[in-house]
Amino acid sequence: MDKSEDTLDITIKKAKQGNQIAFSTLLDTFWNDVYGFQLKRTQNENDAEDITIQTFSKAFDKIDTFDETYEFKTWLIAISKNIHIDLLRKRKRNVMETDNSNEAIKRVLDDTPTVEDQLITEQNLATLLQYIKKLKPHYQEVINLRYFNELSYADIANQLNEPINNVKVKLLRAKKLLAEVIDGRS
Repeated sequence: MDKSEDTLDITIKKAKQGNQIAFSTLLDTFWNDVYGFQLKRTQNENDAEDITIQTFSKAFDKIDTFDETYEFKTWLIAISKNIHIDLLRKRKRNVMETDNSNEAIKRVLDDTPTVEDQLITEQNLATLLQYIKKLKPHYQEVINLRYFNELSYADIANQLNEPINNVKVKLLRAKKLLAEVIDGRS
């Protein structure tokens, strides 16, 4: 085993312990591999980037299941491949549903919110803010910058002094954790 493999093993162990710097190191080390793999498969930069972000998010959520007898890159590529397959299945299902139904046309409604709608929206926002406050501060911050300050990923990356890919993954993880808090799982 060479020195770079030793370093990688140590980084993975730190990531399993929740070390954010280790996560960032793994992201920086393997981003181009996963993105390049997906770019060849999808031939679409946006899809490749979205799938890559989802890959790292899922990998970081499930890092404790990683078996060190396998290559980390191979594990990431397998996750990425499965996410892409799921995406293709979902798109195929959506196309079939759209072809079989004109419900979208039938459901055209007036977009002007009523007074009741506005009140419900305000109450929902207050509840959402309470849920957001249950997240760790770095997740609160990234959600606040993206959805309340409406900053771009690049602007958030500049403000937080982090790589843009880290911001994207952190935001995706924050949304997943927020969903868990709302569902009462956390």
